[in-house]
Amino acid sequence: MPEVLSATPGLYPLPDWAKDELAGLKGRQKGGLISGDEGEEVVAAYEQAREEVVDLQTDAGLDLAVEGQLRWDDMLAHPLAVADAVETRGIVRYYDNNNFYREPVVTDDLAASGDVAAELDAASGHVDDGLAAVLPGPYTLADLAADEHYGDSESFLAAVADFLAAEAEQFSDVETLFLLEPSLLESPPGDGADERASEAIDAVASATDADVVAHTYWESHGGDGSLDEKVYAHLLDADIDAVGFDLVADHEGSTYLINEYGCTDDVALGVVDGQNTLVEDTEEVAERVEWTLSNTPGADFETVYATINTPTFYLPSSKFEEKLETLGALELTEVTA
Repeated sequence: MPEVLSATPGLYPLPDWAKDELAGLKGRQKGGLISGDEGEEVVAAYEQAREEVVDLQTDAGLDLAVEGQLRWDDMLAHPLAVADAVETRGIVRYYDNNNFYREPVVTDDLAASGDVAAELDAASGHVDDGLAAVLPGPYTLADLAADEHYGDSESFLAAVADFLAAEAEQFSDVETLFLLEPSLLESPPGDGADERASEAIDAVASATDADVVAHTYWESHGGDGSLDEKVYAHLLDADIDAVGFDLVADHEGSTYLINEYGCTDDVALGVVDGQNTLVEDTEEVAERVEWTLSNTPGADFETVYATINTPTFYLPSSKFEEKLETLGALELTEVTA
């Protein structure tokens, strides 16, 4: 049996009280979104909310706690949205759903802001051990942004990877880093670009001593919930510790990839639905993990991260909290191949 660690990919919903309080402090329009230079009252509200969601994870029994990314108004585009050399312009749809973000437009050389590292430092005081960091993967962040400086997609992706690597180098006391790469499914790279995407992920992963999970989720435009085979094969070339699979979207396609092409020594399994308010019971979640391990007999995983498949900012706070409790109570029986 591998070691099973319960975790999440972050981007939590704000507690209800914080939504109301911050709406009054910041406003509800584009100009009220996070820019990195907020006043003391806003900072204090986020600090209180951060402590609350870290405590929720600890109380639920999760093995790894994340900071929560409550300030990330622009979802995965956040690290660029608060960076110098970036202008936030029009509101654009966040993938194929009803959430929107300010498009970050890169207009000069990118440099790390330290914003995410500062969030982690603030969270570390509330976690004894097992703190996990969350960053957008470089391919996804480049896909969500626009370039008016580097001139071509290859140079831009490399610059975004260097930017994220410089952010990751500033992290302290982080056990695990989740690199979130939904665009590998939503806007999969073609020939040549798939290898460059892997190289970009490798560049970020190599910048930290933390265990790195390249977590993929959501469905492709073709309707599948698993990676293109060639994209997956290149992803395995990156210096990562685990690939993350969205088993809610496509459990059979995910196990096919593992059986056909192998996998990393560790794996992350998205077994709780981060977009559906229906709360799974712990037995159902355990069965999803056990089914996957039983149906990938050639993979001798050392660590399995049992996780929510997607970020959870879509969910009402009450449902989000229930799903944390379900995941934290996870226990497996013996798995047979």
